[in-house]
Amino acid sequence: MLYASADQQVLGYLGRALSLEMTAVQQYATQAKLVSAWGLADDARKLQEESLEEMGHVERVIARMLALGAAPNASILRPVKLGSNLRDLLFADAELERDLVELYSQASRHCARNGDLDNRKFFEGLLQEEQAHDIALIEWIKNLESPETSPSTRVTF
Repeated sequence: MLYASADQQVLGYLGRALSLEMTAVQQYATQAKLVSAWGLADDARKLQEESLEEMGHVERVIARMLALGAAPNASILRPVKLGSNLRDLLFADAELERDLVELYSQASRHCARNGDLDNRKFFEGLLQEEQAHDIALIEWIKNLESPETSPSTRVTF
């Protein structure tokens, strides 16, 4: 099923992207359930929305792999990172988002060097979305740490 013309490095980036995006789906969905159990419904909803957005990325990566003739296979999922409070969870999420940003940066640079405009645009689109996720997580953490934050969002279990 693999096309002879498919860039093996692009396929490698896509495989790693699929693994990281699936990890993100699993992490956000798990954290949403945990935060809901803590009684933080609004935060749980936001984490569930993140999970769904990351699932959209999974679907896009799979479609790209299929278009290049590769069978999708998320081979290595990272363990879910939990914590004893929302802040710890968000720091773990920000770390994962930064890993995705780095991967998509490398992939888009590779494609630019090789004149692969289609895949470069694909990776750059995902890069922009992951950068926005990272910024949003940093803002969320800052809001939790501000003195005006309600005590309910700083509950530690």
